Amino acid sequence: MNEPIQAIIFDVGGVLVRTHDQSGRRVWEERLGLAPGQLEAIVLNSEMGHRAQRGEISDDELWAWVSQRFSLGDELDAFRPDFWRGDAVDQGLVALVGRLNRRYQTAIISNATDALLTTLEDYQLLVEFDLVVGSAYEGLMKPAPAIFETTLIRLGRVAAETVFIDDAPANIAGAQAVGLQTILFTPALDLAAELAALGVRTD
Repeated sequence: MNEPIQAIIFDVGGVLVRTHDQSGRRVWEERLGLAPGQLEAIVLNSEMGHRAQRGEISDDELWAWVSQRFSLGDELDAFRPDFWRGDAVDQGLVALVGRLNRRYQTAIISNATDALLTTLEDYQLLVEFDLVVGSAYEGLMKPAPAIFETTLIRLGRVAAETVFIDDAPANIAGAQAVGLQTILFTPALDLAAELAALGVRTD
């Protein structure tokens, strides 16, 4: 028999915060001669992007590299907000987190640079969660088992008492390997119903 759920853990990018408008990135891709989607791949998913998410370089150092990579010079100050301006918080999920907070611990595990806490504060998300675990602060990224194990220790929970929600199948598999219950998120998913199926109250 499964343990009753005591904690719900969320991913940020692709779940709580999603890119709804790619136009800011598309403008720069056209200017820089890049294919659609290539800019995100370079900034976030290149080796330098992963180094920043592992905390090997700072967020500022990542953007300095981006500036050099594309010879942006003074235009970096315009490039950065354009890169992020299509991102928006899912307010429906935030409302759900608020309801969950009445009965459960809530936490974040995010593959992100050392700007994560500032970003969450800017989005007014930091106050919604009991615990934030960021890859840059821990020196390792999902789906590494240790980042899930660290989160469980800090929450004071065993894996079977927790649900982990992420949009990346690899991260879901990593959490399952540690024993967490999981939900693979998509924007069309009725997350409240999925949680209710696991015995989580969302009223």
